[in-house]
Parts: sequence; structure tokens; C-alpha cells
Amino acid sequence: MILELDCGNSLIKWRAFDPSANTVSTEGVAISLVELLAQLAGLSALRISRARLVSVRSDDETADICLRLAETLGVEVQRAVPAKRLGGVVNGYLEHERLGMDRWLAIVGAFHLSARAMLVIDLGTAVTVDLVDSEGAHLGGYICPGMSLLRHQLQAHTRRIRYDVESARALRGEVRPGRSTGEAVERGCLLMLRSFVESQILQASDYLGDDFVVYATGGDVALIADIANIRCVPDLIFRGLAIACP
Repeated sequence: MILELDCGNSLIKWRAFDPSANTVSTEGVAISLVELLAQLAGLSALRISRARLVSVRSDDETADICLRLAETLGVEVQRAVPAKRLGGVVNGYLEHERLGMDRWLAIVGAFHLSARAMLVIDLGTAVTVDLVDSEGAHLGGYICPGMSLLRHQLQAHTRRIRYDVESARALRGEVRPGRSTGEAVERGCLLMLRSFVESQILQASDYLGDDFVVYATGGDVALIADIANIRCVPDLIFRGLAIACP
């Protein structure tokens, strides 16, 4: 059994993966290293043989995570590192090591699914969009705030915007004008996010031609799942991780 971890800006996502059966035995999300280690404490019965992770955190924080995992589980921990080429994809950044590792592995994971022109969208704390042509050349991409950042900026910089986020979030699926501050903010941010994604799909043909596929992943992927022609693949980053750390 392999322990796979995606250490993002806000959360640490993990899963226990059985490569022989191509199945996930268990998975979870932690908000801190302490919580992660507590969640993993009960995995001894799964016989974890090694671990691999991708991280967008600082080198010091990532090294500490690797060390604590190795000590706790008694296994080798592999860390995905930047690469100019991987899995048939050529990194398009002028300085390839500056491309976020989560973006890079999502691109590689998507191209492994379908070696054709594609748009890869990752909806997390930030929303990232990357374009890859049919030859595997990464053409670059875009970054904008995700839902949580959009909401936070309004709350941080507007004095009178205060509301119960959880209650308003339950109502944001509607698009009609909000009749409370919470509804107005949640629905407004949602419409901005969806409009950005739709505009990226329309614009992509300028660079990729008319024959391309759209893959989407990330914690907020459900917010755009109903947009036409989007293929939602929740584990794109883990698929790329398996290629980076076979």
C-alpha cells in the first residue's frame, strides 16, 4: 500500500492507494501536520510500504512533513520535484521550477489520461488554468482567486460585509439576485468563477484549435461540474504524482 499526499496551501489531502488493484482503501483531509499524523495513526493494518507526496509549501515545511511521516510510519517518503519534461509533457514556464508542483502534476496526470490538446483547470484556494497542445507542449496558463479568496477579500476590505458563510453557501447554487448580503456575495463570487471558466474554454480554441478536451479537478470542482464538456477528475494530481514518483 502506498500513502499519497497532496500538501496544498490550506489542506493536506491523503489517500492509501493499492497499485496492484488500482484502488483507494481510505482517504482523508487534514488542516495541519498534527491532525494528519493523528489520522494516519490507525493505518498500521493497511501495511503502508512507502509514501509519496507533492507540496506547494515552503521547503522547510515540506522537509518537516517528510521527516515526521518517515519517523511515524517507518517508510521512505518520496517528494515530487520540478522537471522540464515528465510523462510526455514539456514544461512551458520560462523557469520550469517556478511552476507550482500541484499544477504541474495535474497537467501530467491529465495528459496521461488523454494525449491530446487540453485545458486543465484546478479549483482550489486559487483557480489555475493550463493549456497543453496535442504534442504535450505546455503553453502556459492563468491564475486567479478561488471562491474562498474572493469571499475573504470582500470580508477583509469591506466594512459591512459580515455573514454566516456556511448558511449562505448552502444557497449559492441559485443564480437569481441575492436578497441578503450573504446570498449576494456567495452568488456573485460563484458567477465570477463560472464566467472565468467559461471564458477560458471559449478562448482556448485560439491556441489549441477546435479539438481539445477540458479536465477539471480540485476541492471546488463541483461548482463548475455542470458546465458543458468538462470532465471532472478529482485525483488528477495523484495521477501525476504516481508518474513523478513511480
